[in-house]
Amino acid sequence: MSSQPWYLCTLIALFVSFGLANCKKSGKNLVAYPTITVDQSGRGNFSTIQSAIDSIPLDNRHWICIYVKTGVYREKVTIPSNKPFIYLKGGGKRNTYIVWDDHDTVLQSPTFTVLADNFIAKSISFTNSYNYPWMRNGNPRAPAVAAMVAGDKSSFYRCGFYGVQDTLWDVQGRHYFKLCTIVGAVDFIFGTGQSIYEACAISVIGGVLEEGLPGYITAQGRTNPNDANGFVFKGCNVFGTGSTYLGRAWRDYARVLFYDTNMTNIIEPKGWDAWNVAGREHQITFAEHDCNGLGSKTLHRVGWESKLSWATVKQLTSMTFIDAEGWIRNQPFQMGQA
Repeated sequence: MSSQPWYLCTLIALFVSFGLANCKKSGKNLVAYPTITVDQSGRGNFSTIQSAIDSIPLDNRHWICIYVKTGVYREKVTIPSNKPFIYLKGGGKRNTYIVWDDHDTVLQSPTFTVLADNFIAKSISFTNSYNYPWMRNGNPRAPAVAAMVAGDKSSFYRCGFYGVQDTLWDVQGRHYFKLCTIVGAVDFIFGTGQSIYEACAISVIGGVLEEGLPGYITAQGRTNPNDANGFVFKGCNVFGTGSTYLGRAWRDYARVLFYDTNMTNIIEPKGWDAWNVAGREHQITFAEHDCNGLGSKTLHRVGWESKLSWATVKQLTSMTFIDAEGWIRNQPFQMGQA
């Protein structure tokens, strides 16, 4: 019997089967990682994304890249909690799509679910087509999740999230979204994640709602004043059709900050809705700081909107809010790499 640990033996087999297409520098050395190719035409290692994920060993301890070639992949995809260190890379967020159309419950409906820690996605889009207007299927509005992110230390670069209601379920854990496009109308970024959204395009499709009905960008679910979680939007752009609130409080201590963000005139003048926490607004942390654009005028905002000190804003917008130990910095795949 080999003296090598089982997972190294498995990875050696993966290196042989899938190739050593990607490398990064670690000190003076090059560290190679295996790349699995998914191609609908049959010219890759697998023709579906889920089958590629299924091939990765349980409790994997080394980064593995799944490269998904251009195309629309109509399948539900799940990365289970015992398959960490997966890097899912597409051919561009306008070129590579994972699409499905479930809608019964938020838990059952996600097109894409990642439960594992240490996950990266880049240049790929996730769509719930159940009532997405581009699909022209005429289905009524209902919760229909495009992506469910429940693991810790997950990052998304240049990804797309497309839906109408409950598009992106930022469930829990520390997450980083950069240069992503997130589309929806009602509560389309929701959950209890501890997340920074940097330089993202927040596209409101309020035109799909009943006449005169406003939308809601966020529905944050912080339950305790000592919880570290919250949504921070940093250097983003908010635009679209119809009108929308910046957010409503899903749980008692909801926390959302928009910082240095451009907002068009689609923002409801009041800005925020207490929703489930009406009468206890003092518990909510809904704030804006140094935003610009016609929608950023705060003259008619709700009186209980939070006025944060610069020290608090700096703490929430710093990468240390989600990454005190440097997990993003130490990821092998950054924006200019791979």
